[in-house]
Amino acid sequence: MHRLDRGMTALRARSRTMRVRAIEHRHRLPQKLMLGFIRLISGRRVPDVVKTLMYRPEFFGRPQCEWTQAVMRGPSQWSVGERELFAAFTSKLNQCVF
Repeated sequence: MHRLDRGMTALRARSRTMRVRAIEHRHRLPQKLMLGFIRLISGRRVPDVVKTLMYRPEFFGRPQCEWTQAVMRGPSQWSVGERELFAAFTSKLNQCVF
């Protein structure tokens, strides 16, 4: 096997989905209730990014949401619709569900 082929095979093997146990199972009670409600209403598994934002909102969730709002709704040469389209296109390329 060619050296580049071996490297690509190893890269594909490592690119499996990684789950952080705390993000999957250690939410506080209010967040657990909200995640359960989301699952109940949507009938789907809650996306990992939502679980991450809700795990420790004071550490990561709120700052990330504030940054996202600034980028998506703040002053820009692009309209809000164009920015949403860029985000949707990028998510599709990354095979992200939203």
